[in-house]
Amino acid sequence: MKKIVAFLVLLCFISSTKSFAQKPNIIYILADDLGIGDVSVYNSEGKIQTPNIDQLAQNGVKFTDAHTTSAVCTPTRYGIMTGRYNWRTTLKKGVLHGYDTPLIDPKRETVASFLQKQGYKTGIVGKWHLGWNWGNIEAGEKNVDFTKQVRNSPNTNGFDYSFCIPASLDMPPYAYVENGFCTAIPKDTCIGRKGIELFRAGIIAPDFQPEEVLGKFTEKALSFINQNSKKDKPFFLYFPLAAPHTPILPIGNFVGKSNVSPYADFVLMVDDVVRQVVETLKKNGVYENTIIVFGSDNGFANPADLKAQLSKGHNPSMMYRGLKTDIFEGGHHVPFIVSWKQTIKSPKVSRQLVCTTDFFQTVAELNNQKLNDNVAEDSFSFLSEVTGKKPTFDVRKSVIHHSSDGFFAIRKDNWKLIMCSHSGGNGKPKETSEEAKTLPPIQLYDLSTDIGETQNVYAQNPEIVKELTALLTKQIQDGRSTKGKNQTNEGPSYWSQLTWLGK
Repeated sequence: MKKIVAFLVLLCFISSTKSFAQKPNIIYILADDLGIGDVSVYNSEGKIQTPNIDQLAQNGVKFTDAHTTSAVCTPTRYGIMTGRYNWRTTLKKGVLHGYDTPLIDPKRETVASFLQKQGYKTGIVGKWHLGWNWGNIEAGEKNVDFTKQVRNSPNTNGFDYSFCIPASLDMPPYAYVENGFCTAIPKDTCIGRKGIELFRAGIIAPDFQPEEVLGKFTEKALSFINQNSKKDKPFFLYFPLAAPHTPILPIGNFVGKSNVSPYADFVLMVDDVVRQVVETLKKNGVYENTIIVFGSDNGFANPADLKAQLSKGHNPSMMYRGLKTDIFEGGHHVPFIVSWKQTIKSPKVSRQLVCTTDFFQTVAELNNQKLNDNVAEDSFSFLSEVTGKKPTFDVRKSVIHHSSDGFFAIRKDNWKLIMCSHSGGNGKPKETSEEAKTLPPIQLYDLSTDIGETQNVYAQNPEIVKELTALLTKQIQDGRSTKGKNQTNEGPSYWSQLTWLGK
């Protein structure tokens, strides 16, 4: 009898490992402040050539109507991890910094914790930027004990392995944190240096050299792939880069390689990271059954020297208006490519509207799982665009945009309604400008004829304004934009997008 039981247990084990092995590995590479026009497969007139990112599109789906949840870093990362709009949290505008406490509720399901339950080995290498609790303090940088384990780190949010920096490459403290512990204790003060003018002063660890961060991340990511390609479980690697965000730090043979600018050289380094990931997957024999997602967290950032790019005939935003921070398309309309060699037999261009929150529901459909009502409330699956099969989940028909200063827009079909008179961010016109005071309180654009958002047609289309305002208000107040039981938003109930009403 014992032998029979043991045999049955063995059969179950073999069956489970086979089912794991049949599941695709997943790698999500997220560039930092990369404009859609910086990827040559999107911009035929661009001066930066990205052959390795382009090759992903040649073996996958290039989405041309993809958007981040916000025009800045932290909010987009929250949306990727949770499948939920960032402004439903207490963070109504701006970003977190290196000493800030967690934005993700530890009890909330993340895409990483979900994939753990589906049998995936999960890892994150890169820029976290979602807050955690340093050592012996809740917030702030005074008297931090860097020898203590970080609480509410990525490991708390579903990652078996983590190797991260706390925030952007220009935000202190400057330290690597591996599985909750600093790899070296920060003790010296870094006050910036020539060529890194945007490098904020702060404490730095002895093993942290800003120029080496992209290379160190790549080394750790490739190591994760090498280790987990040999195991029965599939793996999920979230790989949020800290480049080409400022400070602009091309090194070695990449210096001057683009013949455009140091920023363009840095973009080429990002492109080379993609090359190394693909080659490592191929070396391990797992490339064909690995889904690779490549995107950016928002548009090009002006501090990366827009004038230098334009002087060489290169526009990181292409025909789109605005940059990072702005509610205009240039702030959140991003490159988004999904490669899966085993399933995608020929390259495809998809015009399906997608948002970076949609990753969660897509992997849920991939695993034939239905999510609870309080999970991924703003996530729609785009799996059918990848597989070519009939959708089994609802596809996205509208999307809410958000600027760095907390202003909203909503997009449905060709219409985009912006709930302010200005850029909503650092672009022109700024909220406090005299120009903004003279403009209508809202903006409506027909993107089918005016992709540059130059002609405000709100006065000619009152019914469209009414319809989109009602839809925006409902999706905010319901606590979700997908079907299901209404949920609760956190923080104050005041919403910038409604302030024009009654004027």
